[in-house]
Amino acid sequence: MNRALMLLAAVALVAVLVIGLTQAGGGSGDGASGGEAFSLAGAREQLAGAPAPLAALHAQSNEILEGGRDAFDERLRELRGHPVVINKWASWCGPCRAELPILQRISTERGREVAFVGVNARDKRPAAERFAARYPVPYPSYEDPSERIARAIDAPSNFPVTLFVDARGRTVFTHQGGYRTAADLEADIDEHLGA
Repeated sequence: MNRALMLLAAVALVAVLVIGLTQAGGGSGDGASGGEAFSLAGAREQLAGAPAPLAALHAQSNEILEGGRDAFDERLRELRGHPVVINKWASWCGPCRAELPILQRISTERGREVAFVGVNARDKRPAAERFAARYPVPYPSYEDPSERIARAIDAPSNFPVTLFVDARGRTVFTHQGGYRTAADLEADIDEHLGA
């Protein structure tokens, strides 16, 4: 009898583990990455053939760029004619880390029609570089330690913040806080950028 109970307990434990792992890895596809690991090389391959201004972004994938507000403003001028998603983040920001798989996925899926640009604000460069190495994205971020860029684009002081800039260069929507699902980010792109 004792042996039968132990066998039953072992089977129950295995069942609980299988169900838990299935729910953690599979899901409905509405979450961040669908369980697949992100590949920056794969993202670059998928983004090949993008229009020149967007291809220039992809060529600087995952770089933290210097140059401050002047360089950032110049990049936005170069992107005129294309909708832009700007994500303000920091390495110390937990919600920023949580939404990264969503940004990885959507910037890869939509990056041939929509420009994605990061703004690394209120951060130390070594920490930002370590973060970027761990969570790569197929677009660059501009270094903004004192939030000069963030203030110039009217980004709120909280983290993360995502701004939507239309093809004429006007900010048309600001999303405060992290995205919880890819579907939410895609809905905002479709609604506010018509892309």
